[in-house]
Amino acid sequence: MVNSQSEKQCVIDYYTRLDRADLGDTPQVIEAATASGYLWRGYHPFHELTGAQEVAESFWQPLRLALTGMQRRMDIFMAGRNEIDGFRSVWVVSMGHLMGLFDTPWLGIAPTGKMAFLRYCEFNRVENGKIAETAMFFDIPHLMMQAGLQPFAPQTAAHLVQPGPMTHTGLMFDAQPPEEGEATLAAINAMTADLGQWQLGLPLEEELARTWNDDMIWWGPAGIGATYTIERYARQHSGPFRASFTERSATTHVARLAEGHYGGFFGWPNFTAVPTGGFMGMPATQKPGEFRVIDIYRRDGTKLAENWVFIDLLHFWNQQGVDILARMRDVPCT
Repeated sequence: MVNSQSEKQCVIDYYTRLDRADLGDTPQVIEAATASGYLWRGYHPFHELTGAQEVAESFWQPLRLALTGMQRRMDIFMAGRNEIDGFRSVWVVSMGHLMGLFDTPWLGIAPTGKMAFLRYCEFNRVENGKIAETAMFFDIPHLMMQAGLQPFAPQTAAHLVQPGPMTHTGLMFDAQPPEEGEATLAAINAMTADLGQWQLGLPLEEELARTWNDDMIWWGPAGIGATYTIERYARQHSGPFRASFTERSATTHVARLAEGHYGGFFGWPNFTAVPTGGFMGMPATQKPGEFRVIDIYRRDGTKLAENWVFIDLLHFWNQQGVDILARMRDVPCT
């Protein structure tokens, strides 16, 4: 593992300028921090945007207008070299919430005038002192639920404004011992190898116990929720999820890295699968759908202890013919 402190500083400087900028200066701030041909990937309805102007006008300016006084409240900050491209590129990752007063509509969601938290996780590829590529995932249904909306059927696990790591060690502004990152990456890879095509052949709880601590916490997206312990995770998410899909493709990632006791990955998409009914209370469609996912992990010992998960459920269901944003648009908050 190579020291990534200069890349971290590029992103910290960018966040400082972006978060303090006047709304009208947002395009110039992004342009100063990003490379030519800057690629930004985000949740539905944003998808892929190119260049500072488009990213500012489509995402950042409307969001900052909606969440007045917006604060970035980071829980995890790390960097590392990307295993997917042979450890050549450096990615800087931050995760937490963007918090503000929800004062004007955003994506047709009616404002509440109260505090609101937008869960986010962002991967930034830094090259030659500039951000060349970003994956910015954010839990829009979670914001809907804070506004009193119910975009999905009752979820199987808990709805929470989710905290950061139990150990409060996720903000790695300083470099971490390389051997710790290597151990974390090995634990993540062992887990994904077991996951495979759901064909390991063991009972689910036994499979999970190979790579997860018994008191694991799975911080899932709104619509699924958060769950605690292997037994409850198997019952409240993993088991129902596996039972609700067929034809799961192989998993692919754009970036996968680790630093210290933390690591994660994202895909575009990670995998595809065909819903056979039951997942999130939806009927079978027999249509393949993409799962765009970010997973962030904390390792404790040789196994994984916590997992923060971001899934673009709006994109998945839109592919199935269900426009969640349209269903929720202009519904008054409760």
